[in-house]
This record gives sequence, C-alpha cells and structure tokens, in this order.
Amino acid sequence: MSAAFVRMEPLPPQPAPFAATGMWGWLSRRLFATPGDIAMTIVGFAAFVLIVLPLFRFLVFDAVWTGKDREACVNAAGACWPFVAAKFNQFVYGFYPYEELWRPNLVFAAGMLLLVPLLIPSAPFKRLNAILFFGVYPIAGFVLLTGGNLDPQRFVLGRFIRISDYVDLDAWRGMRATFWIDFAASALLITLAVAIVARIFGTRISASLKAMAVIFLALAILIAPVDADFGLRWVETREWGGLLVTLVVAISGIVAALPIGILLALGRRSEMRLVRWASIAFIEFWRGVPLITVLFFATYMLPLFLPGGANIERLVRALIGVALFSGAYMAEVVRGGLQAVPRHQYESAAALGLGYWKTMGLIVLPQALTNVIPGIVNNFIGLFKDTTLVQIVAILDLLGQVRAAFSDPNWSSPTTLYTGFAFAGIIYFIFCFAMSRYSLFLERRAGTSALRVEGAMR
Repeated sequence: MSAAFVRMEPLPPQPAPFAATGMWGWLSRRLFATPGDIAMTIVGFAAFVLIVLPLFRFLVFDAVWTGKDREACVNAAGACWPFVAAKFNQFVYGFYPYEELWRPNLVFAAGMLLLVPLLIPSAPFKRLNAILFFGVYPIAGFVLLTGGNLDPQRFVLGRFIRISDYVDLDAWRGMRATFWIDFAASALLITLAVAIVARIFGTRISASLKAMAVIFLALAILIAPVDADFGLRWVETREWGGLLVTLVVAISGIVAALPIGILLALGRRSEMRLVRWASIAFIEFWRGVPLITVLFFATYMLPLFLPGGANIERLVRALIGVALFSGAYMAEVVRGGLQAVPRHQYESAAALGLGYWKTMGLIVLPQALTNVIPGIVNNFIGLFKDTTLVQIVAILDLLGQVRAAFSDPNWSSPTTLYTGFAFAGIIYFIFCFAMSRYSLFLERRAGTSALRVEGAMR
C-alpha cells in the first residue's frame, strides 16, 4: 500500500557546505581543486619562499636608505638606495646640463598631459589630442631638448651648386635665405621630375603633383620650427642619456613602427608587382639583420655614404635605424591581421562603392589591427627593452648610465652593483607591465564592442 505526498511549499534554503564557503572554499576551488592544481600551488609557494622573499628582504628590510657615500653601504647586507638617490639625475637625464633640466622636465610633463587623455576612450577632443601628440609634440620636444636653431645651409640643389652665385642674398638679410631658396628650387625640380616619370608610365600627373606638394609642405612645416631661433642653448645629443634617451628611442620607434608597418603590409599584399616586390625586399632585409648591426651601420658607416659636409646626429641616425627595423617587424604582424579579415568584408565595401583607401581605412584596417593587438603590443614591449642596445654605439640609455655610475669610487660597495640593476629592472618592469595591462584593456574593450555590433546586426 502506498501513499502519495505533494509538498505545497518550497523547502527553506539550506546553508552551503562548509568546504564551499569562506577562505577555505576559495582555496579549495582555486588552489587545491585537482592534483595538478595542488602541484602548481606547491611549486609556486616554493618559488615565493626561495626567490620573492629574499629579493624583498634585500630591497626593503635589509636595505640602507640614508647615507652620503660608500661608508653607509660597505657593511650592508641589502640594497644601497643612497647610491640611487645620489645618481638619480644621471640615471634620468644623463649628462644634460643641470641648469637646463627644466626643458626635459617640460617635455616629460607635456607628453604625459597629451598621452593620458589619448589612452582614455571616453576623453573628449580625441582628434585634436592626436594631432597635438603625433604632430606638434615631436617637433616641440625636439626643439626643447636640442634648442632648435639648426641653421641648415643646403637641401638638395645646394649640394651641387652655390646658391649665392646666382641669388643676391643681400636683399634677404636677416633671413636664412640660402637654405630656403635651395629648398624651393629643389622642390620644384623634384616635382617636375616626378611629373615626367608619371607621364612616361601613364599614371595621373595631377595625383603625383598633389602627393609631392603634400610631401614638401610637410617637410617645410617640419623644418621651419627646428630652424627658428628661440634663444635656447644648444644641447648636443651626446650629452643626453639615461631614461631620457630610453624614452626618446622607444617612443620614436613605437610611433614610427605602426604607420611604416601598415604601409609595408599593404604594399606586400598589393597587386602592383613593383610595390609588392619592393615591400617584400624591404621587410625581408630588415628582418634578416640583427638590430645591433643596424645600429652599427647607422652610427659608423652611414656617414661614409653621405655627401661631403653632411652630418646627422648620432642619436638621430640610431632613431632612423630603430624605426625602420621595428617597422619591418610590425609589417608582418599587421599582415597577419589583414589575412584574418574575411573576404566578404572586401566584397561588402566594393558593393558600397568604396575605393581602395576608404575600404582599408574604414573597414579592413580597424578589424585587422583589433585582431593583432597582442602582437602589436608585444612588439612595442620588445622594442622598449631593445633600447638597451644603443649603448653598444656609445649612446648611454638608462642601463648604460647605471653601468657607468658603477665606476664612481665614492659609491663602491658590495651591493652597489645589484642595487643599480634592481633600480633599472624596476623601471623597465613598470613601463612594460603598464603596456601589457593596457593591451588587455584594449582587447576586452574591442571584444565587447564586437559583441555589441554583432547583437545590433541581429
């Protein structure tokens, strides 16, 4: 005999098991859920005890924090932080004149003020901010750091003829007539030559003339501020050093690498054979040469190929080499992103009547660059760390200045060496970790945006 029972009310909620709540629940889920988790937890704990704790003890607990010379650190078992404090200006600015330090400080402050809003997606005036950071700031920073007033005398034509033999410069007194007359004449002759070549190959002359006009206008805008005399003392780049050089090399390479890489990636996929072959040759050449070789060539061999009397600052030559090298590596990252864009995206753009550049700029490149954000940031981080190679060509970056400071007998102690390298390592870690975290933020934001677009399309 059986009796049916139907409960008319739900059971009251029961307390969770003890093993699933509180700190023990968190540990059991995260650290001891499987035998593999248990093994990794033991290995991680052992690494923490053997590596992290002694390092923390050396840097903090056993460290010396005050002192005027090596006597404070001779018998110390920990880091000698007074050494870092005494050499701090050298680590940051190198041998930049002390009375002119307000100039790199102003460059650092302006860079932060322009970069932070640019990295915040919700910040207003993005276009103006980008123009100021990528267009105005590099020129203003160069003028502030060097002093401007380059006073160039020749451009192209002036290297073969003497302008003063054909132009009465007395009528141009007070102006830098020689260079600018040479600039205008050279621009006219080069533009005429390009128009003739375009006519021979059957391309549109008007497009070639517009392109040359834009190029020479950009050169004039770039040269005019650095040629002006702002009354600043000239500081040669060989006096720069430390973190200043590290940031100049890294930021210049990072800013130049992406546009160069995009152009090379598009050129490698171009249907025009000459453009495709030239892009492939450029990429494979620079990817097949070590960066240290590039720096040696730019520093010591490039001056041998320049016309007589021409001189380019050593740091500027290194910057050009780093930019071309990093651009070649960036091109392959961007090409991978372009190949990941589905074919129907190109077909949809063609159906809308969009031309090649609008298709790339509005549809293809945004998707391609989003797909390869990890690769792009990985290249940037690698480039930031590769800046230490410039000390091979007698340009002292942060690590180079730290190594140079070890030769000071006033701070010779058993822990000075380790303290200097620890300081440099902390600086590099801060910048690289910040770039990696911002990359993760962009990935999450791009993924969320893609989901929103897909939902709206549905």
